[in-house]
Amino acid sequence: MKTVDRIFGWLLLIGGLLHGMGSLQGYGKNHEMLLWALCASLAVLLLAAINLLRVGRPQDRALAWISFLGCIGWLVAAIAFGRLIGNIFDFRPLTHEIITIVLAIFSLR
Repeated sequence: MKTVDRIFGWLLLIGGLLHGMGSLQGYGKNHEMLLWALCASLAVLLLAAINLLRVGRPQDRALAWISFLGCIGWLVAAIAFGRLIGNIFDFRPLTHEIITIVLAIFSLR
C-alpha cells in the first residue's frame, strides 16, 4: 500500500508541474491570472511534497492531519474549478479530484 500511496503523491506532483506549464501557456499575457494560477501550482506542489513526506513517516499523526486537511482544501478547489468551467468531470479537475481523494484516504490511515 505504501507504493500506491507514493505513486499517487508523485502523480499529484506531476499534476502540479503540468498545471504550472498550462498556466504559463494559458495566462502568459495576463499577469494577474498567471500569478494566481502559479500560486495554485505552488500549493499543489507543496501538498504533494507533504504527502510524499507523510508516506515515509507513518507514525507522524500531525503530518497526516495536515496532509488530510490540505487534500480536502485542494479537492474543494478542484471541484470549484470544475464548476467554474461548467463540468466537474472535465479531465483537468477530475484527475486532481481523484488523486486528492485517494491521498486524503491514505492520510487518514
